[in-house]
Amino acid sequence: MLILVFGLVVSLVAIIIFSGNLRRTLNSAPKISIDLDSVDSFPSVSIVIPAYNEAANIEACVTSVLESTDLNLEVLVVDDQSTDETAAIVQRLQASDPDPRLKFLAGKSRPQGEIWVGKNWACTQAVQQLKGEFVLFIDADVRLQPKSIETTIAYAQQEKIDLLSLAVIFLCRHWSEWLVQPIVFNLLGVGFDFGSVNDPTSETAFAAGPFMLFRRSAYDAIGGHAAVHDQVVEDVELSQLIKRNQFKLWYGLGLNLAEAQMYQSFSALWEGWTKNWFMGSNRNYQAALYCVFVTFMIFAMPWIGCVSGLIDLARSSLTIWNVIILVMSAIGIFLHYRIRVEGEPFTNISPQYWWMSGIGGLIVCGIVLTSIVKTETGWGWTWRGRKLRGTLT
Repeated sequence: MLILVFGLVVSLVAIIIFSGNLRRTLNSAPKISIDLDSVDSFPSVSIVIPAYNEAANIEACVTSVLESTDLNLEVLVVDDQSTDETAAIVQRLQASDPDPRLKFLAGKSRPQGEIWVGKNWACTQAVQQLKGEFVLFIDADVRLQPKSIETTIAYAQQEKIDLLSLAVIFLCRHWSEWLVQPIVFNLLGVGFDFGSVNDPTSETAFAAGPFMLFRRSAYDAIGGHAAVHDQVVEDVELSQLIKRNQFKLWYGLGLNLAEAQMYQSFSALWEGWTKNWFMGSNRNYQAALYCVFVTFMIFAMPWIGCVSGLIDLARSSLTIWNVIILVMSAIGIFLHYRIRVEGEPFTNISPQYWWMSGIGGLIVCGIVLTSIVKTETGWGWTWRGRKLRGTLT
């Protein structure tokens, strides 16, 4: 009983500290603000959409890009040797409604004797075909909003930014996303503080792969995706290269600019986050295990206390310990709700299903621990069936 009370005390302290840090992070999170009417002209821009088995997403993604802007840009979809209908869908789009801005590239096999993982090889092939002064890389599950390209290009020009990355809006439509994504977004918000990322004197670097806008000269100078060809979490690696080479990195909220539904099933969500998490922490055991501890104490402990208190109450008469446990658990659970409510204006993630945070916290703990095992052993470390470790092709 005393151990449970102590755990709940630690949990409440952790929740209060975490919610305060998250509130400060979100309130200070940079947003793009620019008057497009004052922009006379735009530099040339190329958009790259690497696609591997994206039949469920690619048409909506391409359509959103083309409909979002009237700019005379080039949009290149790279089919990374998909085994589904990805290539056929893009080719059908070209045939049924030809838009000179849309181009298709059938990706080649990865170079023999080298390790290329993730989207790095597809992106490397793409940039060799493009001539834009800026290159925007987006994932196939991203949907651009009207004028998002103009807005980000103009802002990058105005602020002399070399890599502009957005925290796109996560859409939660599947039950597994409601369990996990709000917690992940909050953890990333606290772990990669916007201020530190954007501070040129700080070593903290971060970029979100779904939306990365590079100044082409800076991209070429750091070696592009080829420089991180063997890195699973290439977005973070590229942001670190940008900072190390004294280029300007900017990371901000993508409200009204871009949104994405990252995963459409629990299996895809599990595979995706276990693929990235440990590498995203730079294979830092201390940071990963601390994340597990914090996540468990913040999100799971109040619900464990609540269930334990109710079971104990059903088995015996009401005691002062029952009251203490249930009251402390209720406070923690209420604070979960407040975190979601306060974050909604910044994340567009409603408080819906907030009461699932206890289960979600346990799943995130499992994701982090599994990510460590997969990364270090290579066991089950895949993305859509492709092995990510030790494969020379």
